[in-house]
Amino acid sequence: MNSPRVGPLASAEMLTGPMERRRALLGRVEAAELDHVFVADHVSFFVGAGMDGLIQAATAAALAPSLRVVVGVYLLALRHPVPVARQLASLAEAAPGRLTLGVGVGGEDRHEIEICGVDPATRGRRTDESLVALRGLLTGEPFTLKGEFFRFESAWIRPAPDPPVPIVIGGRSEAAVRRAGCHGDGWLGVWCSPKRFAEVVAQVAAHASTAGRALPEEHGLQVWVGVDADRSRARSRLAHGMEAFYRTPYERFEKYSPFGTPAEIADFLQPYAAAGCRFFNVMPVAASPEAGIDAVAEIRERLR
Repeated sequence: MNSPRVGPLASAEMLTGPMERRRALLGRVEAAELDHVFVADHVSFFVGAGMDGLIQAATAAALAPSLRVVVGVYLLALRHPVPVARQLASLAEAAPGRLTLGVGVGGEDRHEIEICGVDPATRGRRTDESLVALRGLLTGEPFTLKGEFFRFESAWIRPAPDPPVPIVIGGRSEAAVRRAGCHGDGWLGVWCSPKRFAEVVAQVAAHASTAGRALPEEHGLQVWVGVDADRSRARSRLAHGMEAFYRTPYERFEKYSPFGTPAEIADFLQPYAAAGCRFFNVMPVAASPEAGIDAVAEIRERLR
């Protein structure tokens, strides 16, 4: 079994603020020989929080030329697939082979979906249709779509990404698992047990086989972690961060969101690697951004 790839969240400090600070933090990630950074995507989450995943990916790719960037996850249903395909092609041309696109439907904040003019009840079908569109558009050949939500004739996006941009599908629902098998290069899990992770890997393979597709293998896990030598302090810090973002009690996430030393967190993650996880997107909540990067680097070394 190959060692899983590990990367931290590209935090706000890495992508905004003084340029010297950004370069120092991303340089620390590169110096630690971490495999990638990941970025999030929201338009207006609960209290108006947000970040554009593809703009953040472009920023991170430009500032850290040795790192891959994973978008985890992009709310594709809120955008038209043709301009998204152009953005991906442009990013792939600027940073070939360094981008992975994670796609999800959202769900924690339905209002975020509604204010973009999308009926939340349709976001799964819109995502499926948009994935068909992206696959066609990113071949570099003219592509026509006559779907339920999008209709266009001979849309042409060149040059095609070379190598192609891997697309991984996030989500815990049965629909998300089917989507990963039918449209994805892998599944991006969150808040699940190692047993469930292994089950989904098998289910994705079955869906892909039924659809006549190659076996998706680019499976990952997105995980919040609290890092501190003092476990109570690590838990408190992690609980505060997650509750502030999700507006939900931490206890809902605690079973799947480890805290403690990097060694303890690596021990928690190891069963996922054994279950087929190829990469971890780790969101560290630590005393400082530097401490978080260092902790993720130690977790990676221990997982090796």
